[in-house]
Amino acid sequence: MSIPPLFRCPISLDLFTDPVTLSTGQTYDRSSIEKWLADGNLTCPVTMQRLHDLSMVPNHTLRHLIDQWLLMDPQFDPDHIKNMDPDLSLATLKNNLQSQEASFTTKMETLRKIKDLSKESDTSRICLIQLGFFPLLLQLLFGSHHPETRLSAQGTEIAEEALNCLLNLSPSSQLGSLNMLKEPSSLASLLMLLDQGSMNIKISLWNMVEAISSSFETKDLCLLLGNNRTFLQLLVSLLHQSSDQCASDAAIRAIAGLSNLESNRGNVIREGGIDGLISYLSNPDRRHATKALTTIELLLGLESGKMALISNPNAVHVLVKMVFRVSDHEGCESVVNSLLIICYDSLRVRKKAINAGIVTQLLLLLQSQSSGRAKTKARLLLKLLRSMWSEDPSRCKLQHGLVDS
Repeated sequence: MSIPPLFRCPISLDLFTDPVTLSTGQTYDRSSIEKWLADGNLTCPVTMQRLHDLSMVPNHTLRHLIDQWLLMDPQFDPDHIKNMDPDLSLATLKNNLQSQEASFTTKMETLRKIKDLSKESDTSRICLIQLGFFPLLLQLLFGSHHPETRLSAQGTEIAEEALNCLLNLSPSSQLGSLNMLKEPSSLASLLMLLDQGSMNIKISLWNMVEAISSSFETKDLCLLLGNNRTFLQLLVSLLHQSSDQCASDAAIRAIAGLSNLESNRGNVIREGGIDGLISYLSNPDRRHATKALTTIELLLGLESGKMALISNPNAVHVLVKMVFRVSDHEGCESVVNSLLIICYDSLRVRKKAINAGIVTQLLLLLQSQSSGRAKTKARLLLKLLRSMWSEDPSRCKLQHGLVDS
Protein backbone atom coordinates (compact mmCIF):
# COMPACT_ATOMS: atom_id res chain seq x y z
CA MET A 1 0.00 0.00 0.00
CA SER A 2 1.07 3.60 -0.55
CA ILE A 3 1.57 5.35 2.79
CA PRO A 4 -0.73 8.42 3.19
CA PRO A 5 1.34 11.63 3.50
CA LEU A 6 -0.16 12.45 6.92
CA PHE A 7 1.16 9.13 8.24
CA ARG A 8 4.77 9.97 7.32
CA CYS A 9 7.21 11.75 9.64
CA PRO A 10 8.25 15.08 8.02
CA ILE A 11 11.90 14.38 8.93
CA SER A 12 12.43 10.71 8.03
CA LEU A 13 9.50 10.43 5.55
CA ASP A 14 8.88 6.97 7.03
CA LEU A 15 5.63 5.74 8.55
CA PHE A 16 5.20 7.05 12.10
CA THR A 17 6.03 4.49 14.81
CA ASP A 18 5.89 6.78 17.87
CA PRO A 19 4.30 10.11 16.84
CA VAL A 20 4.79 13.03 19.25
CA THR A 21 3.57 16.61 18.95
CA LEU A 22 5.66 19.69 19.76
CA SER A 23 4.49 23.01 21.21
CA THR A 24 4.21 24.32 17.61
CA GLY A 25 1.51 21.75 16.86
CA GLN A 26 3.69 19.79 14.43
CA THR A 27 4.00 16.03 14.80
CA TYR A 28 7.19 14.01 14.30
CA ASP A 29 8.41 10.51 15.01
CA ARG A 30 10.00 10.57 18.46
CA SER A 31 13.37 9.16 17.37
CA SER A 32 13.64 11.65 14.47
CA ILE A 33 12.86 14.78 16.47
CA GLU A 34 15.10 13.66 19.35
CA LYS A 35 18.00 13.31 16.91
CA TRP A 36 17.20 16.75 15.46
CA LEU A 37 17.33 18.30 18.94
CA ALA A 38 20.42 16.32 19.94
CA ASP A 39 22.26 17.82 16.97
CA GLY A 40 21.81 21.26 18.55
CA ASN A 41 18.75 22.43 16.63
CA LEU A 42 16.28 24.40 18.75
CA THR A 43 13.66 25.06 16.08
CA CYS A 44 10.65 23.18 14.74
CA PRO A 45 11.84 21.59 11.45
CA VAL A 46 8.59 22.37 9.58
CA THR A 47 7.74 25.86 10.85
CA MET A 48 11.31 26.88 11.83
CA GLN A 49 9.85 28.52 14.96
CA ARG A 50 12.20 28.63 17.94
CA LEU A 51 11.23 26.02 20.53
CA HIS A 52 10.99 27.60 23.98
CA ASP A 53 9.30 24.45 25.25
CA LEU A 54 10.96 21.14 24.31
CA SER A 55 8.23 18.91 25.72
CA MET A 56 6.72 16.21 23.48
CA VAL A 57 3.14 14.99 23.76
CA PRO A 58 2.35 11.49 22.43
CA ASN A 59 -0.17 11.72 19.56
CA HIS A 60 -2.41 8.79 20.51
CA THR A 61 -5.07 9.70 17.94
CA LEU A 62 -2.64 9.51 15.03
CA ARG A 63 -1.15 6.30 16.41
CA HIS A 64 -4.64 4.74 16.57
CA LEU A 65 -5.43 5.83 13.00
CA ILE A 66 -2.20 4.26 11.74
CA ASP A 67 -2.97 1.02 13.57
CA GLN A 68 -6.39 0.91 11.95
CA TRP A 69 -4.91 1.66 8.54
CA LEU A 70 -2.40 -1.16 8.87
CA LEU A 71 -5.19 -3.62 9.59
CA MET A 72 -6.82 -2.64 6.27
CA ASP A 73 -3.91 -4.25 4.39
CA PRO A 74 -5.06 -7.76 3.40
CA GLN A 75 -1.46 -8.90 3.79
CA PHE A 76 -1.93 -8.52 7.54
CA ASP A 77 -5.58 -9.36 7.88
CA PRO A 78 -5.62 -12.32 10.34
CA ASP A 79 -8.30 -14.25 8.43
CA HIS A 80 -6.53 -13.72 5.11
CA ILE A 81 -3.20 -14.91 6.53
CA LYS A 82 -4.78 -17.90 8.20
CA ASN A 83 -6.45 -18.99 4.95
CA MET A 84 -3.17 -18.70 3.05
CA ASP A 85 -0.97 -20.40 5.65
CA PRO A 86 -2.21 -21.30 9.15
CA ASP A 87 1.38 -21.20 10.42
CA LEU A 88 1.72 -17.54 9.37
CA SER A 89 -0.95 -16.22 11.74
CA LEU A 90 0.65 -13.33 13.60
CA ALA A 91 -1.11 -14.43 16.78
CA THR A 92 0.41 -17.90 16.34
CA LEU A 93 3.87 -16.41 15.84
CA LYS A 94 3.50 -14.36 19.03
CA ASN A 95 2.32 -17.38 20.99
CA ASN A 96 5.27 -19.44 19.74
CA LEU A 97 7.70 -16.80 21.00
CA GLN A 98 6.02 -16.56 24.39
CA SER A 99 5.39 -20.26 24.99
CA GLN A 100 7.72 -22.10 27.35
CA GLU A 101 6.53 -25.38 25.81
CA ALA A 102 7.37 -24.52 22.19
CA SER A 103 10.10 -26.80 20.84
CA PHE A 104 13.45 -25.62 19.50
CA THR A 105 12.30 -26.40 15.95
CA THR A 106 9.08 -24.41 16.38
CA LYS A 107 10.94 -21.39 17.75
CA MET A 108 13.47 -21.46 14.91
CA GLU A 109 10.74 -21.70 12.26
CA THR A 110 8.88 -18.84 13.95
CA LEU A 111 11.97 -16.63 14.02
CA ARG A 112 12.69 -17.34 10.35
CA LYS A 113 9.13 -16.33 9.40
CA ILE A 114 9.42 -13.12 11.44
CA LYS A 115 12.74 -12.36 9.76
CA ASP A 116 11.21 -12.91 6.31
CA LEU A 117 8.27 -10.64 7.15
CA SER A 118 10.55 -7.93 8.53
CA LYS A 119 12.50 -7.90 5.26
CA GLU A 120 9.46 -8.10 2.98
CA SER A 121 8.46 -4.42 3.04
CA ASP A 122 8.40 -1.31 5.21
CA THR A 123 4.73 -1.94 5.88
CA SER A 124 5.46 -5.47 7.10
CA ARG A 125 8.22 -4.22 9.40
CA ILE A 126 6.08 -1.43 10.84
CA CYS A 127 3.20 -3.82 11.44
CA LEU A 128 5.45 -6.22 13.38
CA ILE A 129 6.68 -3.31 15.49
CA GLN A 130 3.18 -1.98 16.15
CA LEU A 131 2.02 -5.45 17.21
CA GLY A 132 4.75 -5.69 19.84
CA PHE A 133 7.22 -8.15 18.32
CA PHE A 134 10.29 -6.09 19.27
CA PRO A 135 9.86 -6.45 23.08
CA LEU A 136 8.82 -10.10 22.58
CA LEU A 137 12.11 -10.85 20.85
CA LEU A 138 14.01 -9.05 23.62
CA GLN A 139 12.14 -11.15 26.17
CA LEU A 140 13.14 -14.30 24.31
CA LEU A 141 16.80 -13.29 24.38
CA PHE A 142 17.20 -11.70 27.80
CA GLY A 143 14.00 -12.29 29.75
CA SER A 144 14.83 -15.50 31.60
CA HIS A 145 14.72 -15.11 35.36
CA HIS A 146 17.33 -17.88 35.57
CA PRO A 147 19.84 -17.21 32.79
CA GLU A 148 21.94 -20.13 31.65
CA THR A 149 25.51 -20.30 32.88
CA ARG A 150 26.65 -21.90 29.63
CA LEU A 151 25.33 -21.17 26.17
CA SER A 152 24.13 -24.33 24.44
CA ALA A 153 24.33 -25.00 20.70
CA GLN A 154 20.56 -24.57 20.40
CA GLY A 155 20.73 -21.39 22.46
CA THR A 156 23.32 -20.03 20.05
CA GLU A 157 21.11 -20.71 17.03
CA ILE A 158 18.06 -19.10 18.63
CA ALA A 159 20.08 -16.07 19.75
CA GLU A 160 21.53 -15.51 16.26
CA GLU A 161 18.11 -15.71 14.57
CA ALA A 162 16.41 -13.54 17.22
CA LEU A 163 19.12 -10.88 16.89
CA ASN A 164 18.70 -10.86 13.11
CA CYS A 165 15.00 -10.13 13.63
CA LEU A 166 15.70 -7.45 16.24
CA LEU A 167 18.18 -5.60 14.06
CA ASN A 168 15.70 -5.65 11.17
CA LEU A 169 13.07 -4.07 13.41
CA SER A 170 15.17 -1.78 15.60
CA PRO A 171 15.77 1.15 13.19
CA SER A 172 12.09 2.11 13.44
CA SER A 173 11.19 0.74 16.84
CA GLN A 174 10.88 2.29 20.26
CA LEU A 175 14.27 1.60 21.78
CA GLY A 176 12.92 2.15 25.28
CA SER A 177 12.11 -1.58 25.35
CA LEU A 178 15.86 -2.20 25.65
CA ASN A 179 15.73 -0.78 29.18
CA MET A 180 14.81 -4.28 30.31
CA LEU A 181 18.59 -4.87 30.22
CA LYS A 182 18.84 -2.83 33.42
CA GLU A 183 17.38 -5.84 35.23
CA PRO A 184 20.21 -7.93 36.80
CA SER A 185 19.06 -11.20 35.20
CA SER A 186 18.73 -9.61 31.74
CA LEU A 187 22.15 -7.98 32.07
CA ALA A 188 23.59 -11.37 33.07
CA SER A 189 22.12 -12.89 29.90
CA LEU A 190 23.66 -10.09 27.80
CA LEU A 191 27.10 -10.64 29.34
CA MET A 192 26.85 -14.39 28.79
CA LEU A 193 26.02 -13.90 25.09
CA LEU A 194 28.90 -11.42 24.69
CA ASP A 195 31.30 -13.82 26.38
CA GLN A 196 30.22 -17.18 24.96
CA GLY A 197 28.24 -16.33 21.84
CA SER A 198 29.38 -16.78 18.26
CA MET A 199 31.08 -13.92 16.45
CA ASN A 200 27.80 -13.17 14.65
CA ILE A 201 26.04 -12.83 18.01
CA LYS A 202 28.75 -10.51 19.33
CA ILE A 203 28.64 -8.29 16.24
CA SER A 204 24.84 -8.02 16.47
CA LEU A 205 24.97 -7.18 20.18
CA TRP A 206 27.61 -4.48 19.73
CA ASN A 207 25.46 -3.00 16.96
CA MET A 208 22.63 -2.98 19.50
CA VAL A 209 24.86 -1.22 22.03
CA GLU A 210 25.56 1.47 19.43
CA ALA A 211 21.78 2.00 19.12
CA ILE A 212 21.43 2.14 22.92
CA SER A 213 24.10 4.83 23.16
CA SER A 214 22.39 7.00 20.52
CA SER A 215 18.92 7.21 22.10
CA PHE A 216 17.62 9.51 24.85
CA GLU A 217 15.28 6.74 25.94
CA THR A 218 18.19 4.47 26.90
CA LYS A 219 20.61 7.00 28.42
CA ASP A 220 20.43 5.43 31.89
CA LEU A 221 21.06 1.99 30.39
CA CYS A 222 24.09 3.39 28.55
CA LEU A 223 25.44 4.70 31.88
CA LEU A 224 24.80 1.34 33.53
CA LEU A 225 26.71 -0.52 30.82
CA GLY A 226 29.53 2.02 31.03
CA ASN A 227 29.89 1.23 34.73
CA ASN A 228 30.07 -2.55 34.25
CA ARG A 229 33.68 -3.74 34.25
CA THR A 230 32.97 -7.11 32.68
CA PHE A 231 31.00 -5.48 29.88
CA LEU A 232 33.79 -2.99 29.12
CA GLN A 233 36.49 -5.68 29.25
CA LEU A 234 34.59 -7.78 26.72
CA LEU A 235 34.22 -4.73 24.49
CA VAL A 236 37.89 -3.73 24.69
CA SER A 237 39.05 -7.29 24.01
CA LEU A 238 37.23 -7.16 20.66
CA LEU A 239 39.15 -4.04 19.64
CA HIS A 240 42.26 -6.20 19.58
CA GLN A 241 40.49 -8.71 17.30
CA SER A 242 42.45 -8.35 14.06
CA SER A 243 41.23 -11.64 12.58
CA ASP A 244 37.61 -10.47 12.25
CA GLN A 245 37.33 -6.93 10.93
CA CYS A 246 33.53 -6.86 11.19
CA ALA A 247 33.77 -7.64 14.91
CA SER A 248 36.34 -4.94 15.65
CA ASP A 249 34.37 -2.44 13.52
CA ALA A 250 31.23 -3.14 15.57
CA ALA A 251 33.25 -2.75 18.77
CA ILE A 252 34.61 0.63 17.61
CA ARG A 253 31.09 1.93 16.99
CA ALA A 254 29.97 0.68 20.40
CA ILE A 255 32.88 2.18 22.36
CA ALA A 256 32.51 5.47 20.48
CA GLY A 257 28.84 5.59 21.44
CA LEU A 258 29.54 4.82 25.10
CA SER A 259 32.30 7.45 25.21
CA ASN A 260 29.91 10.16 24.04
CA LEU A 261 28.62 10.17 27.62
CA GLU A 262 31.18 11.99 29.74
CA SER A 263 30.44 9.82 32.78
CA ASN A 264 31.58 6.70 30.89
CA ARG A 265 34.95 7.98 29.71
CA GLY A 266 36.95 7.35 32.89
CA ASN A 267 35.70 3.76 33.02
CA VAL A 268 36.53 3.17 29.34
CA ILE A 269 40.09 4.41 29.96
CA ARG A 270 40.45 2.35 33.13
CA GLU A 271 39.52 -0.87 31.33
CA GLY A 272 42.11 -0.36 28.58
CA GLY A 273 40.05 1.54 26.01
CA ILE A 274 43.00 3.66 24.82
CA ASP A 275 45.18 0.60 24.17
CA GLY A 276 42.30 -1.07 22.35
CA LEU A 277 41.77 1.96 20.10
CA ILE A 278 45.47 2.15 19.24
CA SER A 279 45.47 -1.57 18.50
CA TYR A 280 42.51 -1.05 16.14
CA LEU A 281 44.29 1.80 14.33
CA SER A 282 47.37 -0.40 13.92
CA ASN A 283 45.34 -2.72 11.71
CA PRO A 284 45.79 -1.73 8.04
CA ASP A 285 42.15 -2.62 7.26
CA ARG A 286 40.68 0.01 9.62
CA ARG A 287 37.31 1.05 8.19
CA HIS A 288 36.30 3.27 11.10
CA ALA A 289 39.57 5.10 11.70
CA THR A 290 37.84 8.47 12.05
CA LYS A 291 35.50 7.16 14.74
CA ALA A 292 38.47 5.68 16.62
CA LEU A 293 40.42 8.96 16.36
CA THR A 294 37.52 11.15 17.51
CA THR A 295 37.00 8.78 20.47
CA ILE A 296 40.67 9.04 21.45
CA GLU A 297 40.39 12.83 21.29
CA LEU A 298 37.38 12.69 23.63
CA LEU A 299 39.20 10.43 26.11
CA LEU A 300 42.19 12.80 26.17
CA GLY A 301 39.93 15.29 27.92
CA LEU A 302 40.78 13.33 31.08
CA GLU A 303 44.24 13.26 32.61
CA SER A 304 44.01 9.48 32.88
CA GLY A 305 43.42 9.38 29.11
CA LYS A 306 46.59 11.38 28.44
CA MET A 307 48.62 9.11 30.73
CA ALA A 308 47.23 5.96 29.09
CA LEU A 309 48.07 7.23 25.60
CA ILE A 310 51.58 8.38 26.56
CA SER A 311 52.21 5.03 28.28
CA ASN A 312 51.31 3.05 25.15
CA PRO A 313 54.61 2.33 23.36
CA ASN A 314 53.01 2.38 19.89
CA ALA A 315 50.58 5.29 20.29
CA VAL A 316 52.73 8.18 19.04
CA HIS A 317 53.99 6.24 16.03
CA VAL A 318 50.45 5.09 15.10
CA LEU A 319 48.96 8.58 15.44
CA VAL A 320 51.74 10.22 13.43
CA LYS A 321 51.17 7.76 10.58
CA MET A 322 47.46 8.61 10.63
CA VAL A 323 47.94 12.38 10.15
CA PHE A 324 47.94 12.24 6.37
CA ARG A 325 46.11 8.95 5.94
CA VAL A 326 42.67 9.89 7.23
CA SER A 327 40.40 10.59 4.29
CA ASP A 328 38.04 13.09 5.96
CA HIS A 329 38.46 16.44 7.71
CA GLU A 330 37.05 15.33 11.08
CA GLY A 331 39.54 12.48 11.51
CA CYS A 332 42.43 14.68 10.42
CA GLU A 333 41.51 17.37 12.95
CA SER A 334 41.14 14.80 15.72
CA VAL A 335 44.52 13.13 15.20
CA VAL A 336 46.41 16.45 14.98
CA ASN A 337 44.65 17.75 18.08
CA SER A 338 45.41 14.53 19.97
CA LEU A 339 49.09 14.81 19.10
CA LEU A 340 49.07 18.46 20.14
CA ILE A 341 47.55 17.55 23.52
CA ILE A 342 50.13 14.87 24.39
CA CYS A 343 53.11 16.75 22.92
CA TYR A 344 52.27 19.88 24.90
CA ASP A 345 52.97 18.26 28.28
CA SER A 346 55.81 15.89 27.43
CA LEU A 347 59.27 16.51 25.98
CA ARG A 348 59.68 12.75 25.60
CA VAL A 349 56.54 12.56 23.43
CA ARG A 350 57.77 15.43 21.27
CA LYS A 351 61.01 13.56 20.65
CA LYS A 352 59.11 10.40 19.74
CA ALA A 353 56.83 12.34 17.41
CA ILE A 354 59.77 13.93 15.56
CA ASN A 355 61.52 10.56 15.25
CA ALA A 356 58.28 9.13 13.84
CA GLY A 357 58.23 11.78 11.10
CA ILE A 358 55.60 14.18 12.41
CA VAL A 359 57.20 17.27 10.83
CA THR A 360 56.98 15.85 7.31
CA GLN A 361 53.38 14.78 7.91
CA LEU A 362 52.38 18.22 9.14
CA LEU A 363 54.07 19.97 6.22
CA LEU A 364 52.23 17.71 3.79
CA LEU A 365 48.97 18.44 5.60
CA LEU A 366 49.51 22.20 5.27
CA GLN A 367 49.83 21.81 1.51
CA SER A 368 46.74 19.60 1.23
CA GLN A 369 43.00 20.28 1.00
CA SER A 370 42.53 19.67 4.73
CA SER A 371 40.20 21.90 6.74
CA GLY A 372 41.22 25.25 8.15
CA ARG A 373 40.89 23.96 11.71
CA ALA A 374 43.23 21.04 11.00
CA LYS A 375 45.80 23.39 9.48
CA THR A 376 45.57 25.75 12.45
CA LYS A 377 46.25 22.84 14.83
CA ALA A 378 49.11 21.69 12.59
CA ARG A 379 50.76 25.14 12.77
CA LEU A 380 50.42 25.17 16.56
CA LEU A 381 52.04 21.74 16.75
CA LEU A 382 54.89 22.79 14.44
CA LYS A 383 55.48 25.85 16.60
CA LEU A 384 55.61 23.63 19.68
CA LEU A 385 58.12 21.32 18.00
CA ARG A 386 60.47 24.17 16.98
CA SER A 387 62.17 23.94 20.36
CA MET A 388 63.22 20.40 19.44
CA TRP A 389 64.80 21.16 16.08
CA SER A 390 66.43 24.35 17.43
CA GLU A 391 68.42 22.08 19.76
CA ASP A 392 69.56 19.85 16.89
CA PRO A 393 68.75 21.65 13.60
CA SER A 394 71.02 19.56 11.39
CA ARG A 395 69.26 16.35 12.39
CA CYS A 396 65.79 17.73 11.72
CA LYS A 397 66.80 19.31 8.40
CA LEU A 398 68.34 16.08 7.25
CA GLN A 399 65.34 14.00 8.22
CA HIS A 400 62.56 16.34 7.11
CA GLY A 401 64.05 18.65 4.49
CA LEU A 402 63.51 21.82 6.53
CA VAL A 403 65.10 25.10 5.60
CA ASP A 404 65.66 28.15 7.74
CA SER A 405 62.93 30.77 7.40
